[in-house]
Amino acid sequence: MEVWRLRPASFAIPQPGFIPEPLRNDYYEACLIRDLSPKASATLSRRCLQGMIRDFCNISKARLIDEIKELRKLVDEDAAPKGVETETVDAIDHVRGVGNIGAHMEKDINNIVEVDPGEAQALIELIEMLFAEWYVAREKRRERLRKIETIATNKATQIADLRSQGQGVTLSQEPESR
Repeated sequence: MEVWRLRPASFAIPQPGFIPEPLRNDYYEACLIRDLSPKASATLSRRCLQGMIRDFCNISKARLIDEIKELRKLVDEDAAPKGVETETVDAIDHVRGVGNIGAHMEKDINNIVEVDPGEAQALIELIEMLFAEWYVAREKRRERLRKIETIATNKATQIADLRSQGQGVTLSQEPESR
C-alpha cells in the first residue's frame, strides 16, 4: 500500500530559476528541516545569506563577519547594489549570530543555546524577503529596461526604413489637453 501526502513536505515558496541554484537549495532545505532541527535550519539560513552576499553583492572574504563589514562599508558609502539597505545589513548580521550557534561550537560545550522553529522561520522569511528585494527586483528592472530598449530599437528601425524609402518622418504628437 502506498501512502500519499496531502500536504507538501515543506512550506518553501518556489523560487525563480534566475536565483542561483545553491542558494535555492539551501533555502529549500532550511524550510524542510525547520521543525525537525531549527538549529540546522538556522545554520542553512546563515549559509544561504552568505552565498547571497557573495553572489549578489560580489563580496567574498574568508569569514561572514568580514563580508558583512565590507557590505556595511558599501552601504555607508552609498556604493552597495540596489536594494541593499542599512537595516538589511543589520538583519544579516543578526542571522550571522544566530546561525553561528549551529555553525560554530561554543568553548563551553555544556552551554547549549537552542533555536526554536519560530526563530528559524524568521530567518527563512528574511531570505524570502531578500530574494524578492534583491534578485526578483533586479530581474524585473532588467526586464523592464530590455522592453524599453526593444521598443527604441524597433522605432529606430522603422524610422530608418521610412527614410530609406524616401519618406519623411513625422513624429506623432499627443492631442492637447482640454
